[in-house]
Amino acid sequence: MTKVIIFDFDGTLADTIDILLSITNRLSAEFGFKSATKEELAQLRNLNSWQILQYSGISLFKFPLLIRRLKGELHSEIPQIQLFPGIKEVLLELKTRGFQLGIITSNSRENVLASLAKNGLQDTFTFIYSGSTFGKHKVINKWLRIEDINPEEVVYVGDEIRDIDAAKKTGIKVIAVGWGFNSQEALAAQNPHFLIERPQELIEIMNYWQ
Repeated sequence: MTKVIIFDFDGTLADTIDILLSITNRLSAEFGFKSATKEELAQLRNLNSWQILQYSGISLFKFPLLIRRLKGELHSEIPQIQLFPGIKEVLLELKTRGFQLGIITSNSRENVLASLAKNGLQDTFTFIYSGSTFGKHKVINKWLRIEDINPEEVVYVGDEIRDIDAAKKTGIKVIAVGWGFNSQEALAAQNPHFLIERPQELIEIMNYWQ
């Protein structure tokens, strides 16, 4: 029985893709990597995170600092960030049905809390954890140990290949969403338990798993 639903934030709950692209391009000259057009972004949607790093030429040594700067600049954009249509209603419905909801994201906890408060969802999630871009599985495993949760009772919802990888490494179920960063074709190739196109499908799947 699924009791806990963990969500990614960017690209899953919040539509931050265009804003993140704008900030990243703005920082490209300073950090010495190639900026991307919206047309190139469409191609990048078929790649995993490591392939994107190679394509852009971002230095692995500069990458952690770039991420910190990206999170910092994103905070000033919080008023502009919108949730994907239908997400808020689905979250409230899942909460009403008794599911424990959480967020594990590579964004900062501060940014997530500010965005949730802006959308009236500050009391919807039981926990919010922030991890490194490539370390979500470590955060999930630590949470599972601390809370003594059976992985069979957990499902992760995310929009990227790395979300699927993280869930598989921790033995929890994963639902990939087709409205975020990675293309549906790229997500399907990773064999998530489900691949959905509309937020409302989350409720249908939870009815099945519950």
